[in-house]
Amino acid sequence: MNTLKFFLKTFGEGITNTYLRPYNEKIWKFDPSFMDTQMVERIPKPPKEDIIRSAKGETIDGYLHQLYFTYPKHGGTEALIKAFIEKLCPKVKIHTNAKVLGVEKISAGYRVDTSSGVFDSDKVVSTIPANEFCHIYKDTYKPQEILETADNLRYNSIAICIINVKKDYAGDNYAFMVADKNVKFHRISKLDFMGRGYHIDDTTTYMAEITYRKNDLNDKASDAELIEKVIDGLKIIGFIDSKEDVNFTDLKRFEYAYVIYDLKHRKNMDEIKAYFEKQGIFLNGRFGSFEYLNMDAIIQQSRELSERIQKDLQ
Repeated sequence: MNTLKFFLKTFGEGITNTYLRPYNEKIWKFDPSFMDTQMVERIPKPPKEDIIRSAKGETIDGYLHQLYFTYPKHGGTEALIKAFIEKLCPKVKIHTNAKVLGVEKISAGYRVDTSSGVFDSDKVVSTIPANEFCHIYKDTYKPQEILETADNLRYNSIAICIINVKKDYAGDNYAFMVADKNVKFHRISKLDFMGRGYHIDDTTTYMAEITYRKNDLNDKASDAELIEKVIDGLKIIGFIDSKEDVNFTDLKRFEYAYVIYDLKHRKNMDEIKAYFEKQGIFLNGRFGSFEYLNMDAIIQQSRELSERIQKDLQ
């Protein structure tokens, strides 16, 4: 069963064609009929009674683990990472702003060649995107099929636009999913919802998300053009009255954002994981393991891997 068939079977033609299909086409830039059902575990499966109540305008709690959450008062998500770093023992050394150029297996373990030096290690855990890691891992006997498989892994990039406006038409709500294809962004979040540390008096700050693929129209568009499209979208959904309501904007792009579960994803990643397991190398993280994982799942995955490595060392 592909994703589109799952939508039709679970939610029917009305919800699928009005919201689920256009929204998923917009975020994935991929036909849902060519995506497998690995991703549907993330989708709430409400009973028919809740769907009917929601259609009548009642508020339904729905996806509880996303409805209730805490967030750092200051510093954004990075505050959590810094808190983890403070828990590390003095032996741990963190090197940043260095590019990994190559990794190879040697008699004593592994050699990691970086732009800031060469490091030898007993173990390697890679969070580098699996498709890239396959190419920088040096193995005389690496099969060509692994490189071809790596190149077949699909993903989307993302442009994040921060936009501060004069008025608040979002109310006490955090995120809005926008299926309308006349609006460039697929999701917009009200950052003020996070607390006083993310609020500027007498204004509202939004984060708009736009996915893209290499060489598509969004990729080729300039930052200024994408910002203009975001402003146009805000007018369409009624979050601003005119361009004059905008105080300031900022836009950043990130190459790796979403893993795409196409129909060959599972087969491709199983082959790559099997190859690196034989090499004694662990793949971890959203793009290290090339799985559509959120931060909570990655923390759990990392903890389990840590416990596995510690057990092996005993």
